[in-house]
Amino acid sequence: MSSPAGWYDDPEDPTQQRYWDGSTWTDQRRAQQGPPPYQGQFGSAPQYGQAAQHGQVYGGGAQPGQPTRPEPKYGQYAAQPQQQPQQPQYGQYAGPQQQPQYGQYGQYGQGPGGHPQQQGYGYPGKRPHTTPDGQLLSGWWRRVFARIIDSIIVGIVGLPLTGYFYYKYSQILWDYFKTVMDQAEAGTPTTTTTLPPEVYKWMIPAVLIGFVVSFAYEYLFLTKKGATPGKMLLGIAVRLRDVPGNPPGAAVAKRYGFEIALSVLGIIPLVGTLAGFIALINYLWPLWDDKKQALHDKVAATNVVRT
Repeated sequence: MSSPAGWYDDPEDPTQQRYWDGSTWTDQRRAQQGPPPYQGQFGSAPQYGQAAQHGQVYGGGAQPGQPTRPEPKYGQYAAQPQQQPQQPQYGQYAGPQQQPQYGQYGQYGQGPGGHPQQQGYGYPGKRPHTTPDGQLLSGWWRRVFARIIDSIIVGIVGLPLTGYFYYKYSQILWDYFKTVMDQAEAGTPTTTTTLPPEVYKWMIPAVLIGFVVSFAYEYLFLTKKGATPGKMLLGIAVRLRDVPGNPPGAAVAKRYGFEIALSVLGIIPLVGTLAGFIALINYLWPLWDDKKQALHDKVAATNVVRT
C-alpha cells in the first residue's frame, strides 16, 4: 500500500525532507522543520492506538513505500490530513510553514542563513553579482555607454576653456604635416619623427585643462548625486562596496585620480605605451572580475551598481 502524498524524511539526506507525490519521489526538498513528534507520557512515543497530534502523520519517520500500520479500531484514531496536499506552486513549499516566495526581477529578499538574495532568477539559490548587502551590480556595457555619454558632456562643457588651445595645436600640427608632404613630393623627405615643440606648447595646457574639468565633473556629481549624468541615463551609480549611499570625496579622488594618472603617463614617450595597455586592461577588468570592479574601483573600494 503506497503512502499518501506529503513531506517525508529524505532517504538520501536525513537533514532534509523530500516531497512524495503519492507514487514517486519529486525533486522538491526542504530542511527539517515543524514540531517534533508527539511525546506520550513520561516522554515516550505514542503507542499504537493513541491519537497523534492533528496534522501529523502517525509514525513520524515512516518512509513512502514501507508497510503501514493496520487500520485503527473503532474509537481509536491516528489523525491524518483530510485532503491531499496540492502540488506546490513555484517558489512555495507545501507544509506547516510558508517558505519565502520568489518575487519579480530586481526584488531582493533573505536567502538561507540570512544572506541577501536576488529573487526572480530562474530558480531558488541562483544569485547574481551583488554588493555584500545585496545591491545588484552594473553590467559592463552599461558602464561603457555611460562613459561615452559623460565624455561627450565633458568635452562640450570644457570647450570654452580648451577650445583656443586645441585650435592652435591643430593649426601647428596641420602645418607640420603639410610641410612633410611637400618635402616628400619634392624628393627630399624628412627623416625626423618628432613633432615640433610648438605642438606641445598648446597640447599640454589643453590636456591639463580637460583633466581638471573632467575631475570636477566626476567629483561633484558622484559626491552629491552618486552618479554622473551618463550613469543616471543608464540607471547605474557609484558607491562604496561595503557602504551604501554616495561615495565620499576621498574615494572619488582615488577612483578618478587613477584614471587621470594613466592618461598623463600615456603622453610620455615609451612609458605611454605601457600606460595605454594598463588603461585598456583597467576598462576590461570588470568582464572577468568576480566583484565586477575595474582597477580604479579596487583602488577606491567602490562598485558600480544598478539603481
